[in-house]
Amino acid sequence: MTSTADQPSAGAPHIELGKWGEELAVRHLEKTGYVVLSRNWRCRDGELDLIATDTKRLVFCEVKTRSGVGFGTPAEAVTPDKADRIRRLAYQWQRQFMLRWCPVRYDIIAIVARPDAKPKVRHIKAAF
Repeated sequence: MTSTADQPSAGAPHIELGKWGEELAVRHLEKTGYVVLSRNWRCRDGELDLIATDTKRLVFCEVKTRSGVGFGTPAEAVTPDKADRIRRLAYQWQRQFMLRWCPVRYDIIAIVARPDAKPKVRHIKAAF
């Protein structure tokens, strides 16, 4: 999917690693047939990382990127409170774009990016 040369350097700032992970997640989604509708949608209550469609439903993706798993996997960072917040934000997005009637799914794209290896992308469908 990507070479290690594309990856942020070891010890890269958290923001840089996150942006890189979101770009990798977009490429993964597009490669697997999704259409990305929105990136980093914001409102006063928070932000949604990626909103995509697989032609059957809206897919709200939370992207988590880590440089290792010493403090848990990327997916473990999506707590029940975080999942609830994403659901509320997704409803606001649907209202704003008048798509409340669309079926939805909530996914996590978990990326582990070690400086000495290819990144591992795990797309967890219907994660919550």
